[in-house]
Amino acid sequence: MKNIMNKSKSQILKQNWITEKSTALANFGKYVFLVDKKANKPETAKLIEEIYKVKVKDINMINTKSKTRRLGRSVGRVPGFKKAIVTLKEGHKIDAMPA
Repeated sequence: MKNIMNKSKSQILKQNWITEKSTALANFGKYVFLVDKKANKPETAKLIEEIYKVKVKDINMINTKSKTRRLGRSVGRVPGFKKAIVTLKEGHKIDAMPA
């Protein structure tokens, strides 16, 4: 298995996930990111600490599978994705989220 850290930071940590629920989680020191499908917890934690200069307490990963959708006769697939919910240690906060 290849080491995912050979990829650039932007390829592993794709974007921040902004929804009503993820914004509410930010009040509890939890931030949600869209990550590469092959990313794992330790590599993601190390990358978050390196980019944002914070200390990570815990990470929960959610792997959403792709789904089949249909519009009339045509059938397509919605791609799956992987999210990381990052809990920061007390006193740490991510202020500006890069796009």
